[in-house]
Amino acid sequence: MKYRDTERVLGSSHFLWPIEHAAAAPPNTVAFLWMRRRRAVEIVAILDDFSERGCVRSTSRSASGTPRVSGFTQTRCAGPGCCGWSFGHSRGPVVVEHALSQAKKMNAVQTVEQLEQLLSEPTEVVVEMMRRLQGDIILLGAAGKIGPSLARMARRASDLAGVSRRVIAASRFSDPNEQAKFQAHGIETIRCDLLDEAAVAQLPTAPNVIYLAGMKFGSAERTATTWAMNACLPAVVCRKYRAGRIVAFSTGAVYGLTKSAGGGSLETDSPQPVGEYAMSCLGRERVFEYFSRAWTVPVALIRLFYACELRYGVLVDLARMILAGDPIDLAMGCFNIIWQGDSNAMTLLAFDHLATPPFVINVTGPEILSIREVSQAIGHALGRRPKFRGTELETACLGNAALAHRLFGPPRVGAQQLIEWVADWVKRGGENLGKPTHFEVRDGRY
Repeated sequence: MKYRDTERVLGSSHFLWPIEHAAAAPPNTVAFLWMRRRRAVEIVAILDDFSERGCVRSTSRSASGTPRVSGFTQTRCAGPGCCGWSFGHSRGPVVVEHALSQAKKMNAVQTVEQLEQLLSEPTEVVVEMMRRLQGDIILLGAAGKIGPSLARMARRASDLAGVSRRVIAASRFSDPNEQAKFQAHGIETIRCDLLDEAAVAQLPTAPNVIYLAGMKFGSAERTATTWAMNACLPAVVCRKYRAGRIVAFSTGAVYGLTKSAGGGSLETDSPQPVGEYAMSCLGRERVFEYFSRAWTVPVALIRLFYACELRYGVLVDLARMILAGDPIDLAMGCFNIIWQGDSNAMTLLAFDHLATPPFVINVTGPEILSIREVSQAIGHALGRRPKFRGTELETACLGNAALAHRLFGPPRVGAQQLIEWVADWVKRGGENLGKPTHFEVRDGRY
């Protein structure tokens, strides 16, 4: 039997739908997951793994052998060898569970302060990992979209773990206000042009490095700078921190486009980058791999597919285009997203999986979302009918993150919840970072 939708995360429910029963799917379904049978098997394997550890309420099969999932626990997981997750809510500190559950109940995030609190809220699994982790943490290129909340999560998790360590953010900090925000949360800051090798040499030694530096937008015009930032800088960093342990951000763009019906690129798939940005990012990975092998530097490479919060991301781009009456290009017919708070947690947990040669892992949500259907759902919430142009092509930039979900647990915030939060936020005129994703780009020119 072939499967059409193999997974949907709405609150705590996961569904498996045979293709001939697709019409029976709940009418609210925003996105269906299209994938190879191997993806369905992977999902069932993940659920079986949770069940064996006492994490899943029950799994069963129909008379025809179709896998079914009746539901996940809504309380703290207490099974032997517990995975550390309770589905629908965090297993972490009570304040984490309360903050997330309150936001979910309201279907809204009211303020920037509440948003930043949620983005940086560590799970108990992250706190426990930070308790084991030895030494200080330095984040290189920390002033971008992800760095502030990631640094704050590292700081908060360390404090909750009762560990005294420095969390250091190094960046150009062209906006002094951004630097002050880091400092207000107990994060040390250092102004540093990372392309200045002498300046990098003066950075403090730290055994744990999170590498966030990179250049994407403008890469088609400033090709030399793109390659210097994305492919040369890693060598400088590896020489400085050759005694350290490195979690480095990469991108799902290194895979190129894949068939939407295939379930997304796997870590074992051969990269097929298109354009200067994606090729230089693969260059970044190769440089980290070289020094990891040559000097036995433990490294993890995070191939991220569209982290999303309420001030930027693909959903925000769609919502703003709908409000402005701009047509949405359907050529990139499908996409992945992950709540940035979940990608932050997975990034920190990657310190438990560093390897030589580097450990490579995709980070994104379990859903493959339809541009058309998500736009229609957002448009309904905004009271506007989206405009479209073109038609969906059979390929898109998609990742399969089954490995991350097996190792780290599934995201706490699913796509449907994100759609509701983003629609409400944009409708109320919430803050926007003014950094569109350009998700529609297919030729690699950013």
